[in-house]
Amino acid sequence: MSGTFRTQVAVVTGAGSGIGKAVATGLLERGHTVILCGRRESALKEVADGWQSAASVVTDVTDPDAVRSLFAGVVQTHGRVDVLFNNAGIFGREARIDELDDESWQQSWQTNVSGYVHCAREAVKAMMSQQPRGGRIINNASLSAHVPRPRSVSYAITKSAISGLTASMALDLREHEIAVTQLDIGNAVSEMTRSISTGALQPDGTRVAEATIDASHVADVVCHLVDLPLDVAVPSLTMMARTMPYFGRG
Repeated sequence: MSGTFRTQVAVVTGAGSGIGKAVATGLLERGHTVILCGRRESALKEVADGWQSAASVVTDVTDPDAVRSLFAGVVQTHGRVDVLFNNAGIFGREARIDELDDESWQQSWQTNVSGYVHCAREAVKAMMSQQPRGGRIINNASLSAHVPRPRSVSYAITKSAISGLTASMALDLREHEIAVTQLDIGNAVSEMTRSISTGALQPDGTRVAEATIDASHVADVVCHLVDLPLDVAVPSLTMMARTMPYFGRG
C-alpha cells in the first residue's frame, strides 16, 4: 500500500454482479465512496444495501446521454470523480465471423466499446476540471484482447479495441494527472463465466472444464491500484487462474 490512504469517489460500471460487484464491495470495505452503475436496479440496490457510502444509479452505458447524466450527478453530489472502473460488458454470441449477425455484433460493440468510451470521456472531463485534478481509470479488458477463444470473434474484437483505448488515454492524459490501466482477467468466477468451470470450448472442438479464480482476488488488485498515488502508473496488468489454457489457448 502507498501509506497515504484517502477516501476517494469511485464509479463502478456493471456493479450489480460478478467482477463489478466484487470490486464495488471491496472499495466500500476499504472506506471509499462508490457509485454503483448498471441496468438492473434490484441488483445494484442489493450490493449497496447497508453501506452509507454507496449509491446506485441505473445506467445504460450504451446511451451517451445517460452516461453524461450519471457523471454530472456524481460531480454535483460528491464534488469530484477519483476513480472509474470501466467494467460493464457482454460476451456476445458464440460464432465465427461468417455466422455473426448484425444485431449481436452491434450489441457487443455498443456495450463493450462505446460504453467504455462514453464513461471514460465523462470521467476524464471531471478529472481534468476538479481540484486537485486527476484520477485513475481502470479498463477491464480480457485475455481475449491478446489471445481469443474459439468462436468468440465479436468479444475478441471489442476487447482488442480496449487496448487501443487504454493506450491512447494513457498517452494523452499523463500530463493531466490521470493514470490509466488495462486489466486483463482470465477465468474469474462470475455469472458471465459460469460455463467455463463446466466446459469451455477449446481450439480442437472439445469442451473442457477450466480452472477459475474468485472475483474477490480481482477486487483486491483493483483496490490496491486505487490506493496507489497518481504518480505511479500501471499501464497493464494480467491476472488469471494459474492452470487455465491461455498461451496459444492450449
